[in-house]
Amino acid sequence: MSAYRWKSFDENEDRPEKPRRYGVTEMRGPHYTLLNQNILQDIFESMGEFVDGLKFSGGSHSLIPKSFVKEVIDMAHQHDVYVSTGDWAEHLTRKGPSAFKEYIEECKQLGFDTIELNVGSLGIPEETLLRFVRMVKSGGLKAKPHFEVKFNKSDIPKGGDRAYGAYIPPAPRSFEFVEDVDLLIRRAERCLEAGADMIMIDADDVCKNADDMRADIIAKVIGRLGIEKTMFEASNQRASEWFIKQYGPNVNLFVDHSHVVDVECLRGRNLGRNHSSVLGSSYFLF
Repeated sequence: MSAYRWKSFDENEDRPEKPRRYGVTEMRGPHYTLLNQNILQDIFESMGEFVDGLKFSGGSHSLIPKSFVKEVIDMAHQHDVYVSTGDWAEHLTRKGPSAFKEYIEECKQLGFDTIELNVGSLGIPEETLLRFVRMVKSGGLKAKPHFEVKFNKSDIPKGGDRAYGAYIPPAPRSFEFVEDVDLLIRRAERCLEAGADMIMIDADDVCKNADDMRADIIAKVIGRLGIEKTMFEASNQRASEWFIKQYGPNVNLFVDHSHVVDVECLRGRNLGRNHSSVLGSSYFLF
């Protein structure tokens, strides 16, 4: 009579235990779907070993009672899951310079670990972005700037103005967006030097369709910033599979909560993109 045991993900070649600096899986929280506490509790209890972070996407935490947000954050912390804000800071810039500092303090009181700064939505000068990063760090939280590959044409420096730290004179806003991976990398590098903990890359422009990956852009970003300092938003399971096949189990990914198991299976032994592969003979040890 044969016996079997479930394969342990501890058998990964070099992926560390939580808290991890790389091989991180950040999970989307309430936004596209409403997750109640019971669902989140089930996820954390059954798959908490594989979930590193939880993000309240789209500013959803601003629509939820603070008491509920704090309960969710406390629950996540019980399972060694950090909690990040999603896009929301951009709504505060119009309220004056003190609003962002107050936002940091409120996030800290609620228990958030990371504040995400969506660079495209903020629409602020580069030096202001760096100041925000420093403010987040001085407030005792982690800073995660969120970049896109495409920039508003009016934000792209001309000629000699591309030098490190150069003053960029304001220009009339354009309605045209232009791909500029070198500008993304330069600004991301400056954010890291200012103390940012990780750079989130909105990869929809380069990997929304897994059959049409812009491998050149992704390779350039990872080559310059490093795999530990970058996290890619994988919008579908095929994109997650592509990233793990190309860069191994240590690539950092932001995924929907429904993809956590699939992503972890891929990290474990490149077992395939759906649960049927998990039940194959390669997944059981006899």
